[in-house]
Amino acid sequence: MSAIKVKLAVMNFLEFAVWGAYLVSLGIYLSGVGLGDKIYWFYTVQGIVSIFMPAIIGIAADRWIQAQRMLSLCHLIAGVAMGAAGLYCLGAGEAVEFAPLFTLYTISVAFFMPTIGLANSVAYTALGKAGLDTVKHFPPIRVFGTVGFIASMLLTNFLVIDGSQMQATFWQLISSAVFSFILSAYALTMPSCPTAGKDTSQKSLSEALGLQAFALFKQKSMAIFFIFSMLLGVSLQITNSYGTTFINAFQSVAEYADSWGARNATALVSLSQMSETLCILLIPFCLKRFGIKGVMMIAMIGWALRFGFFGLGNPGSGVWLFVLSMIVYGVAFDFFNISGSLYVDKQTSPSIRSSAQGLFMLMTNGIGATVGTLAAGAVVNHYVFDRPDTAQQIAGWHTSWYIFAAYALVVAVLFWLVFHDDTKPRVTGREAADADGNDADGFVTVNDNDSAV
Repeated sequence: MSAIKVKLAVMNFLEFAVWGAYLVSLGIYLSGVGLGDKIYWFYTVQGIVSIFMPAIIGIAADRWIQAQRMLSLCHLIAGVAMGAAGLYCLGAGEAVEFAPLFTLYTISVAFFMPTIGLANSVAYTALGKAGLDTVKHFPPIRVFGTVGFIASMLLTNFLVIDGSQMQATFWQLISSAVFSFILSAYALTMPSCPTAGKDTSQKSLSEALGLQAFALFKQKSMAIFFIFSMLLGVSLQITNSYGTTFINAFQSVAEYADSWGARNATALVSLSQMSETLCILLIPFCLKRFGIKGVMMIAMIGWALRFGFFGLGNPGSGVWLFVLSMIVYGVAFDFFNISGSLYVDKQTSPSIRSSAQGLFMLMTNGIGATVGTLAAGAVVNHYVFDRPDTAQQIAGWHTSWYIFAAYALVVAVLFWLVFHDDTKPRVTGREAADADGNDADGFVTVNDNDSAV
């Protein structure tokens, strides 16, 4: 692996270690301090800030502050706020109040969420400067982000501090802050990402403000792609919000109380990220073979199976269904998020690269995830937390997962009917001779007026 790919791999490791420290385990801690019915707000706010923060930060990175420096600044602010949240919990003990914790947490995620798109932008720029193909070389680099997420999750699950498992404490917030501080410093070593700079030529208001990425909605195929990205984004944070809380709830059922799965929910869910490491490597092949429509369809069906297997399983005799759910998560998440990011990159010019990535984040982790976590919170509160009996709560969990699975399946059917793939490689005899019009990545640039959308 070349030096630049090693540097980008380390950056991705740290980027997702920040998130993995708390993303799937925070619900267990919140339930433990009496904030179980507020869990959805901590995940909804990630979507709310993603509606505007990635776009604003992306525009700034395109026009005024180089992306690697903006990445550093965002992680510094996010780390300070998350560290303060952890220290507040340390002082509050079991008397944690929603308002102060939620405020500090919100500040942190407001500056963390844009860094996902920024990290992608830095990687694409660095690979481009090195003359490397992003579709071929980025997925293996992105694998190390998943490795970082897994390592951070397992740290949260198994590290013992003062005789208690870290997953049930506020220490996960502090460990996230530490990773942010490390990446804040490390980001400054990344290759420079040029900005648009000063231009004295006549510009429209949208050009002056760096809003050109929103013009992508004028292309019918891109507009439909972004709309369905939003609809699929509804699914993104549901298992992160409630997956470990659901599995951990089986500790209240005598039959499952001592099962490994019920007592190690975070470690069990980490199998999802392990699946990611393999599925990421399949992305270049699948994009070339099936195009963006085929890959997105695989992701949507993956989400339906992800939720369905959760609904059918348990940590005892049905733990194999949980394991299957973790396995399909790899294609559900990666084939959507990473392939979508690569697709957007291929459809935009370098001058709006960060803005376009911010727009993709807005539609998926912003609007989509906000609607999804609010809706999921309403469903789970109705079927689970509003029911005092443990048996009824477990039954309510299963009902909730079936509802989520049905939603993902409906989105998949609609996407198949509405979206027409204008980037799928043409399969012809000329292509077999390697003389077709495709670029090296298997994408075909097609005028939108020629699209069958």
